[in-house]
Amino acid sequence: MAIGTELKYAKLDELYLDPMNPRLGRNNIGRDVSQEKVLELMGEWTIEELALSYLESGGFWTQEALLVTKEKLYGAQRLVVIEGNRRVAALRYLRDAVNGRPANQKWKEIIKGRKIPDKLFDEIPYIEIGSREEIESFLGFRHVTGIKEWQPAEKAQFIAKMIDERGMDYIQVMRKIGSKTDTVRQHYISYRLLLQIGNVPDEDIEERFSVMYLSLRTQGVQKYLHIDIYADPHKAKKPVPKTYLNNLANFALWMFGDSNKEILPLFTDSRQVDNFGRILESKEASEYLERTKQPKFDMALRISGGDEPEIIRLVETAADNIEMALTRAHFFKKSKELQKVVERVTKDASQLADIFKVIIEK
Repeated sequence: MAIGTELKYAKLDELYLDPMNPRLGRNNIGRDVSQEKVLELMGEWTIEELALSYLESGGFWTQEALLVTKEKLYGAQRLVVIEGNRRVAALRYLRDAVNGRPANQKWKEIIKGRKIPDKLFDEIPYIEIGSREEIESFLGFRHVTGIKEWQPAEKAQFIAKMIDERGMDYIQVMRKIGSKTDTVRQHYISYRLLLQIGNVPDEDIEERFSVMYLSLRTQGVQKYLHIDIYADPHKAKKPVPKTYLNNLANFALWMFGDSNKEILPLFTDSRQVDNFGRILESKEASEYLERTKQPKFDMALRISGGDEPEIIRLVETAADNIEMALTRAHFFKKSKELQKVVERVTKDASQLADIFKVIIEK
Protein backbone atom coordinates (compact mmCIF):
# COMPACT_ATOMS: atom_id res chain seq x y z
CA MET A 1 0.00 0.00 0.00
CA ALA A 2 2.93 2.36 0.75
CA ILE A 3 2.18 5.74 2.34
CA GLY A 4 -1.28 6.97 1.49
CA THR A 5 -2.18 10.50 0.44
CA GLU A 6 -5.76 10.51 1.67
CA LEU A 7 -6.39 12.31 4.94
CA LYS A 8 -8.59 10.20 7.21
CA TYR A 9 -10.11 10.74 10.64
CA ALA A 10 -10.52 8.46 13.64
CA LYS A 11 -11.90 8.60 17.16
CA LEU A 12 -9.36 8.54 19.97
CA ASP A 13 -10.45 5.06 21.10
CA GLU A 14 -9.79 3.70 17.60
CA LEU A 15 -6.12 4.68 17.76
CA TYR A 16 -3.61 2.48 19.59
CA LEU A 17 -0.31 3.62 21.01
CA ASP A 18 2.62 1.67 19.62
CA PRO A 19 3.94 -0.82 22.24
CA MET A 20 6.95 -1.39 19.96
CA ASN A 21 8.06 2.25 20.13
CA PRO A 22 11.84 2.20 20.81
CA ARG A 23 11.54 5.27 23.04
CA LEU A 24 9.75 3.16 25.64
CA GLY A 25 13.03 1.44 26.42
CA ARG A 26 14.17 -2.03 25.51
CA ASN A 27 12.77 -3.52 28.73
CA ASN A 28 9.34 -2.02 28.15
CA ILE A 29 8.54 -2.85 24.54
CA GLY A 30 6.60 -5.82 23.20
CA ARG A 31 3.30 -6.54 21.54
CA ASP A 32 1.88 -7.79 24.82
CA VAL A 33 2.64 -4.56 26.69
CA SER A 34 -0.74 -3.08 27.59
CA GLN A 35 -1.97 0.30 26.43
CA GLU A 36 -2.24 1.37 30.07
CA LYS A 37 1.44 0.60 30.61
CA VAL A 38 2.48 2.41 27.43
CA LEU A 39 0.45 5.46 28.43
CA GLU A 40 1.96 5.41 31.91
CA LEU A 41 5.49 5.38 30.48
CA MET A 42 4.68 8.18 28.07
CA GLY A 43 3.36 10.33 30.90
CA GLU A 44 6.99 11.15 31.68
CA TRP A 45 7.66 12.57 28.20
CA THR A 46 6.57 16.19 28.85
CA ILE A 47 3.38 15.90 26.85
CA GLU A 48 1.55 18.64 28.76
CA GLU A 49 2.78 21.24 26.28
CA LEU A 50 1.06 19.39 23.46
CA ALA A 51 -2.21 19.38 25.38
CA LEU A 52 -1.91 23.13 25.93
CA SER A 53 -1.36 23.69 22.21
CA TYR A 54 -4.55 21.74 21.39
CA LEU A 55 -6.57 23.90 23.75
CA GLU A 56 -5.07 27.18 22.59
CA SER A 57 -5.10 26.49 18.85
CA GLY A 58 -8.60 25.03 18.83
CA GLY A 59 -7.81 21.40 18.18
CA PHE A 60 -5.51 18.95 16.46
CA TRP A 61 -3.71 20.57 13.53
CA THR A 62 -4.38 18.82 10.22
CA GLN A 63 -0.78 19.37 9.12
CA GLU A 64 0.31 17.31 12.12
CA ALA A 65 -1.66 14.25 10.98
CA LEU A 66 -0.62 10.95 12.51
CA LEU A 67 0.99 8.18 10.50
CA VAL A 68 -0.94 5.00 11.21
CA THR A 69 -0.85 1.40 10.04
CA LYS A 70 -3.29 -1.48 10.40
CA GLU A 71 -1.72 -4.49 12.04
CA LYS A 72 -2.60 -7.26 14.44
CA LEU A 73 -2.36 -6.18 18.05
CA TYR A 74 -3.92 -7.76 21.13
CA GLY A 75 -5.56 -10.42 18.98
CA ALA A 76 -7.25 -8.20 16.38
CA GLN A 77 -6.54 -5.74 13.57
CA ARG A 78 -5.93 -2.29 15.05
CA LEU A 79 -5.00 1.20 13.91
CA VAL A 80 -1.53 1.48 15.42
CA VAL A 81 0.13 4.89 15.58
CA ILE A 82 3.67 4.74 14.21
CA GLU A 83 4.38 8.48 14.14
CA GLY A 84 2.60 10.78 16.59
CA ASN A 85 2.40 8.69 19.77
CA ARG A 86 3.13 11.71 21.99
CA ARG A 87 0.21 13.58 20.43
CA VAL A 88 -2.15 10.67 21.05
CA ALA A 89 -0.89 10.22 24.62
CA ALA A 90 -1.48 13.93 25.26
CA LEU A 91 -5.05 13.56 24.02
CA ARG A 92 -5.65 10.59 26.29
CA TYR A 93 -4.34 12.36 29.38
CA LEU A 94 -6.34 15.43 28.43
CA ARG A 95 -9.55 13.45 28.00
CA ASP A 96 -9.08 11.77 31.37
CA ALA A 97 -8.71 15.20 32.95
CA VAL A 98 -11.86 16.47 31.20
CA ASN A 99 -13.75 13.41 32.44
CA GLY A 100 -12.74 14.10 36.03
CA ARG A 101 -9.81 11.66 36.19
CA PRO A 102 -6.71 13.90 35.94
CA ALA A 103 -3.43 12.01 36.28
CA ASN A 104 -2.12 14.69 38.65
CA GLN A 105 -2.62 18.28 39.75
CA LYS A 106 -0.87 19.61 36.66
CA TRP A 107 -3.45 18.08 34.34
CA LYS A 108 -6.22 19.40 36.53
CA GLU A 109 -4.82 22.91 36.16
CA ILE A 110 -4.40 22.56 32.39
CA ILE A 111 -8.16 22.24 31.81
CA LYS A 112 -9.25 24.68 34.52
CA GLY A 113 -11.46 27.36 32.99
CA ARG A 114 -10.73 26.25 29.43
CA LYS A 115 -13.13 25.39 26.65
CA ILE A 116 -12.51 22.00 25.05
CA PRO A 117 -12.49 22.27 21.23
CA ASP A 118 -15.36 20.51 19.49
CA LYS A 119 -14.60 17.00 18.25
CA LEU A 120 -11.08 17.14 19.71
CA PHE A 121 -11.33 13.47 20.69
CA ASP A 122 -13.59 12.36 17.83
CA GLU A 123 -11.91 13.58 14.64
CA ILE A 124 -8.18 12.99 14.76
CA PRO A 125 -6.47 13.30 11.36
CA TYR A 126 -4.23 10.50 10.17
CA ILE A 127 -2.62 9.12 7.03
CA GLU A 128 -2.50 5.37 6.61
CA ILE A 129 0.66 3.53 5.66
CA GLY A 130 0.92 -0.06 4.45
CA SER A 131 3.25 -1.22 7.22
CA ARG A 132 5.75 0.10 9.70
CA GLU A 133 8.58 -1.15 7.50
CA GLU A 134 7.54 1.24 4.73
CA ILE A 135 8.20 4.23 6.95
CA GLU A 136 11.48 3.17 8.58
CA SER A 137 13.55 5.53 6.42
CA PHE A 138 11.36 8.49 7.33
CA LEU A 139 11.44 7.68 11.03
CA GLY A 140 15.21 7.22 10.94
CA PHE A 141 15.68 10.62 9.33
CA ARG A 142 13.23 12.34 11.67
CA HIS A 143 14.32 10.87 14.97
CA VAL A 144 17.89 9.66 14.49
CA THR A 145 19.38 12.10 12.00
CA GLY A 146 16.84 14.71 12.97
CA ILE A 147 14.94 17.35 11.03
CA LYS A 148 16.55 20.73 11.70
CA GLU A 149 15.00 22.25 14.79
CA TRP A 150 15.10 25.87 15.73
CA GLN A 151 18.25 26.85 17.58
CA PRO A 152 17.88 28.37 21.08
CA ALA A 153 18.57 31.91 19.84
CA GLU A 154 15.93 31.52 17.12
CA LYS A 155 13.35 30.35 19.67
CA ALA A 156 14.19 33.32 21.88
CA GLN A 157 13.90 35.73 18.97
CA PHE A 158 10.48 34.33 18.08
CA ILE A 159 9.29 34.73 21.67
CA ALA A 160 10.68 38.27 21.85
CA LYS A 161 8.84 39.19 18.65
CA MET A 162 5.50 38.09 20.10
CA ILE A 163 6.14 40.09 23.27
CA ASP A 164 7.73 43.22 21.79
CA GLU A 165 5.76 43.53 18.55
CA ARG A 166 2.43 41.98 19.49
CA GLY A 167 2.30 43.12 23.10
CA MET A 168 1.82 39.67 24.62
CA ASP A 169 2.81 38.80 28.16
CA TYR A 170 4.60 35.62 29.26
CA ILE A 171 1.41 33.70 29.99
CA GLN A 172 -0.12 34.59 26.62
CA VAL A 173 3.02 33.43 24.82
CA MET A 174 3.12 30.28 26.94
CA ARG A 175 -0.43 29.43 25.95
CA LYS A 176 0.21 30.28 22.33
CA ILE A 177 3.27 28.09 21.87
CA GLY A 178 2.48 25.44 24.49
CA SER A 179 5.58 26.06 26.59
CA LYS A 180 6.12 26.84 30.27
CA THR A 181 5.97 30.37 31.67
CA ASP A 182 9.44 30.14 33.26
CA THR A 183 10.91 28.95 29.96
CA VAL A 184 9.27 31.75 28.00
CA ARG A 185 10.46 34.34 30.53
CA GLN A 186 14.04 33.10 30.51
CA HIS A 187 14.16 33.00 26.71
CA TYR A 188 12.87 36.56 26.54
CA ILE A 189 15.28 37.94 29.14
CA SER A 190 18.17 36.08 27.52
CA TYR A 191 17.35 37.57 24.13
CA ARG A 192 16.97 41.07 25.52
CA LEU A 193 20.31 40.60 27.28
CA LEU A 194 21.86 39.63 23.96
CA LEU A 195 20.49 42.83 22.41
CA GLN A 196 21.81 44.84 25.34
CA ILE A 197 25.27 43.36 24.85
CA GLY A 198 25.22 44.09 21.10
CA ASN A 199 28.08 43.53 18.64
CA VAL A 200 28.19 39.76 19.08
CA PRO A 201 29.45 38.14 15.86
CA ASP A 202 26.65 36.17 14.18
CA GLU A 203 28.76 33.03 14.03
CA ASP A 204 29.12 33.11 17.82
CA ILE A 205 25.50 33.72 18.74
CA GLU A 206 24.03 30.28 18.07
CA GLU A 207 26.96 28.46 19.63
CA ARG A 208 27.14 30.58 22.77
CA PHE A 209 23.54 31.68 23.29
CA SER A 210 22.49 28.41 24.93
CA VAL A 211 25.42 28.70 27.36
CA MET A 212 24.42 32.26 28.24
CA TYR A 213 20.79 31.13 28.58
CA LEU A 214 21.78 28.43 31.06
CA SER A 215 24.05 30.79 32.99
CA LEU A 216 21.12 33.06 33.83
CA ARG A 217 19.76 30.32 36.07
CA THR A 218 22.69 30.71 38.47
CA GLN A 219 22.60 33.06 41.44
CA GLY A 220 26.13 34.23 40.65
CA VAL A 221 25.28 35.58 37.20
CA GLN A 222 22.01 37.11 38.39
CA LYS A 223 23.77 38.94 41.24
CA TYR A 224 26.77 40.04 39.20
CA LEU A 225 24.57 41.55 36.49
CA HIS A 226 21.79 42.57 38.92
CA ILE A 227 19.24 40.88 36.68
CA ASP A 228 15.73 40.24 37.96
CA ILE A 229 15.03 36.86 36.41
CA TYR A 230 11.34 37.27 37.32
CA ALA A 231 10.93 40.71 35.77
CA ASP A 232 7.87 41.39 33.64
CA PRO A 233 8.43 42.17 29.94
CA HIS A 234 8.43 45.94 30.44
CA LYS A 235 11.20 45.83 33.05
CA ALA A 236 13.09 43.09 31.24
CA LYS A 237 13.62 45.03 28.02
CA LYS A 238 16.97 46.16 29.40
CA PRO A 239 17.79 43.42 31.90
CA VAL A 240 20.99 44.98 33.29
CA PRO A 241 20.60 48.36 35.08
CA LYS A 242 22.70 51.28 33.78
CA THR A 243 24.89 51.34 36.87
CA TYR A 244 26.08 47.80 36.09
CA LEU A 245 26.90 48.13 32.39
CA ASN A 246 30.61 47.67 33.15
CA ASN A 247 29.73 44.30 34.66
CA LEU A 248 27.76 43.52 31.50
CA ALA A 249 30.78 44.36 29.34
CA ASN A 250 32.92 41.99 31.44
CA PHE A 251 30.28 39.27 31.25
CA ALA A 252 30.06 39.62 27.46
CA LEU A 253 33.82 39.26 27.14
CA TRP A 254 33.88 36.14 29.32
CA MET A 255 30.93 34.65 27.49
CA PHE A 256 31.75 35.52 23.86
CA GLY A 257 35.35 36.74 23.77
CA ASP A 258 36.19 39.79 21.63
CA SER A 259 35.41 40.38 17.97
CA ASN A 260 39.09 40.05 16.98
CA LYS A 261 39.37 36.62 18.60
CA GLU A 262 42.31 37.94 20.63
CA ILE A 263 40.39 37.12 23.79
CA LEU A 264 38.55 33.81 23.77
CA PRO A 265 35.48 32.89 25.83
CA LEU A 266 36.32 32.00 29.42
CA PHE A 267 34.76 28.54 28.97
CA THR A 268 32.92 26.67 26.22
CA ASP A 269 31.50 23.61 27.98
CA SER A 270 27.90 24.16 29.10
CA ARG A 271 28.56 21.73 31.95
CA GLN A 272 30.70 24.44 33.53
CA VAL A 273 27.80 26.88 33.81
CA ASP A 274 27.19 26.14 37.50
CA ASN A 275 30.87 26.60 38.28
CA PHE A 276 30.80 29.92 36.40
CA GLY A 277 27.98 30.98 38.68
CA ARG A 278 30.03 29.99 41.73
CA ILE A 279 32.95 32.07 40.44
CA LEU A 280 30.79 35.18 40.11
CA GLU A 281 29.43 34.69 43.62
CA SER A 282 33.00 35.09 44.93
CA LYS A 283 34.30 38.66 45.26
CA GLU A 284 37.92 37.49 45.05
CA ALA A 285 37.32 35.34 41.96
CA SER A 286 35.32 38.08 40.22
CA GLU A 287 38.10 40.59 40.86
CA TYR A 288 40.63 38.15 39.41
CA LEU A 289 38.56 37.87 36.22
CA GLU A 290 38.17 41.65 36.00
CA ARG A 291 41.85 42.52 36.40
CA THR A 292 43.32 39.74 34.24
CA LYS A 293 43.45 40.16 30.47
CA GLN A 294 43.46 36.41 29.79
CA PRO A 295 41.99 34.85 32.95
CA LYS A 296 41.93 31.09 33.41
CA PHE A 297 38.69 29.39 34.32
CA ASP A 298 40.37 26.79 36.54
CA MET A 299 42.27 29.48 38.44
CA ALA A 300 39.09 31.49 39.00
CA LEU A 301 37.31 28.38 40.21
CA ARG A 302 40.08 27.61 42.70
CA ILE A 303 40.03 31.18 44.00
CA SER A 304 36.27 30.95 44.50
CA GLY A 305 36.55 27.64 46.31
CA GLY A 306 34.22 26.22 43.69
CA ASP A 307 36.43 23.20 43.16
CA GLU A 308 35.55 21.89 46.62
CA PRO A 309 33.00 19.35 45.30
CA GLU A 310 35.63 17.92 42.95
CA ILE A 311 38.21 17.63 45.76
CA ILE A 312 35.65 15.89 47.96
CA ARG A 313 34.83 13.51 45.12
CA LEU A 314 38.51 12.66 44.61
CA VAL A 315 39.11 11.95 48.31
CA GLU A 316 35.89 9.95 48.60
CA THR A 317 36.89 7.86 45.57
CA ALA A 318 40.31 7.21 47.10
CA ALA A 319 38.71 6.20 50.41
CA ASP A 320 36.25 3.90 48.64
CA ASN A 321 39.07 2.21 46.71
CA ILE A 322 41.18 1.72 49.83
CA GLU A 323 38.23 0.20 51.68
CA MET A 324 37.70 -2.20 48.80
CA ALA A 325 41.40 -3.08 48.69
CA LEU A 326 41.40 -3.84 52.42
CA THR A 327 39.08 -6.77 51.87
CA ARG A 328 41.82 -8.61 49.91
CA ALA A 329 45.13 -6.82 50.55
CA HIS A 330 46.21 -9.18 53.35
CA PHE A 331 46.53 -11.99 50.81
CA PHE A 332 49.33 -10.11 49.02
CA LYS A 333 51.50 -8.86 51.88
CA LYS A 334 54.66 -10.17 50.19
CA SER A 335 53.98 -8.37 46.89
CA LYS A 336 56.80 -5.85 46.22
CA GLU A 337 54.62 -3.84 43.83
CA LEU A 338 51.79 -3.61 46.34
CA GLN A 339 54.25 -2.58 49.08
CA LYS A 340 55.44 0.35 46.92
CA VAL A 341 51.88 1.48 46.29
CA VAL A 342 51.01 1.21 50.01
CA GLU A 343 54.08 3.30 50.84
CA ARG A 344 52.90 5.98 48.42
CA VAL A 345 49.36 5.93 49.80
CA THR A 346 50.68 6.18 53.36
CA LYS A 347 52.75 9.29 52.53
CA ASP A 348 49.87 10.95 50.70
CA ALA A 349 47.41 10.13 53.47
CA SER A 350 49.85 11.48 56.05
CA GLN A 351 50.09 14.81 54.21
CA LEU A 352 46.32 14.97 53.93
CA ALA A 353 46.02 14.22 57.64
CA ASP A 354 48.43 17.07 58.45
CA ILE A 355 46.21 19.51 56.56
CA PHE A 356 43.22 18.46 58.64
CA LYS A 357 45.15 17.86 61.85
CA VAL A 358 42.75 19.89 63.98
CA ILE A 359 39.78 17.76 62.90
CA ILE A 360 41.65 14.47 63.35
CA GLU A 361 42.79 15.42 66.88
CA LYS A 362 39.14 15.83 67.87
